[in-house]
Amino acid sequence: MKKTLFDKVWDSHVVHKIENGPDVLFIDRHMVHEVTSPVAFIGLKTRGIPVMYPNRTFATADHNTPTINQHLPVSDPLSANQLKALEENAAEHGISYWGLGHEKNGIVHVVGPEYGITQPGATIVCGDSHTSTHGAFGAIAFGIGTSEVEMVLATQCIMQQKAKSMRINVNGELNKGVTPKDVALYIISKLTTSGATGYFVEYAGDVFTNMSMEGRMTVCNLSIEMGARGGMIAPDQKTFDYIQGREFTPVGADLEKAQEYWKTLSTDEGAVFDKEISFDASDIEPMITYGTNPGMGIGISKGIPLAEAVEGGVATYKKSLHYMNYSEGEDMIGKPIDFVFLGSCTNGRIEDFRAFASIVKGRKKADNVTAWLVPGSHQVEAAIKEEGILDILHEAGFELREPGCSACLAMNDDKVPAGKYAVSTSNRNFEGRQGPGSRTLLASPLVAAAAAVTGKVTDPREFL
Repeated sequence: MKKTLFDKVWDSHVVHKIENGPDVLFIDRHMVHEVTSPVAFIGLKTRGIPVMYPNRTFATADHNTPTINQHLPVSDPLSANQLKALEENAAEHGISYWGLGHEKNGIVHVVGPEYGITQPGATIVCGDSHTSTHGAFGAIAFGIGTSEVEMVLATQCIMQQKAKSMRINVNGELNKGVTPKDVALYIISKLTTSGATGYFVEYAGDVFTNMSMEGRMTVCNLSIEMGARGGMIAPDQKTFDYIQGREFTPVGADLEKAQEYWKTLSTDEGAVFDKEISFDASDIEPMITYGTNPGMGIGISKGIPLAEAVEGGVATYKKSLHYMNYSEGEDMIGKPIDFVFLGSCTNGRIEDFRAFASIVKGRKKADNVTAWLVPGSHQVEAAIKEEGILDILHEAGFELREPGCSACLAMNDDKVPAGKYAVSTSNRNFEGRQGPGSRTLLASPLVAAAAAVTGKVTDPREFL
């Protein structure tokens, strides 16, 4: 029987099939952070149950950590309590813990790949929806709820209904200034935020083959923004090269054996997907969102669509434009902005900072812009300094903050004020996502950089 990549990885991890019910799936790697784990650990304590495989669980602090003065005590009581709880729970159960100040600390979906925890053919879960990021390595990765976090801690298994399969093909050559973020936002704009509900998506075609591993992570990260359970890309030599030499990557004969298996992780010729969609790379330009969900995106040179041309409820569409204080048919280029956020598990890697620096080099930050540039990890932070990117940023009037999720979800002090506009490289632009009343425009690092030096929505191709 011909199998998809998703079938191969899923089926190899099924411990038990429940008749007319979900599968019991073995989990290879479990990532935990300070927000969704405390209640799960309380559940274990209440029942007197230990963590079954502490060596398969990895803890890092990221969601509500400050991005300045991390050497000082955390001032917010709730955040401080959650961080303390994670540290204590990790110590009690013998789990690796990378807290504030630890050299390996960073956003959970950034540090996982950096240290070789993320590997092809693995099953990976975390109490965070953007766990789909790890699918870039040919892994099945998805977010879970707090009760499921407890289930995995206790049994190293989870009960899940197997999703349907979808393949999205993008072939051809990308236009100038088009990044992986633009590819993902384009796909979401075409499928809408519910277009992949119930599916696990495999990305295939020239565009993804040619894409860097960091770019693939960005695409897979955004899979859930179109309703998918997760996204994945078949591993190739680029994947193997990225993984080699990292702390948790196998070595010697074990690596050779692993790679032989990894090389089998591709969809069989003739395998059938439940749904298949294709796009032409040449149709994609730098993207930007104008509304209050990631599907409300357009090419940056386009105007905001008219209500009758939009799928879904007209009332909801108009409500979104009212929240953003935009009107149908308006151009996005030239719209004034107040904040720029570079970072998050979507675009907080070194490749993203290189792209941002390529635009701002030799220019100056606009006076009306507040910029938060937040690396996804200490490893990214170190690379920014080693490569001279920090010097470029400083000369242009920017400051670098410390690693964390930051303004992606505004669980710390990095909140965009009500009514202000932020060009953000993060993953969601829901009402109030980056602070109560804030208005978010999702974009790539190139678009964010162009806005940061002009103070308004600007086509980055002007600077390339």
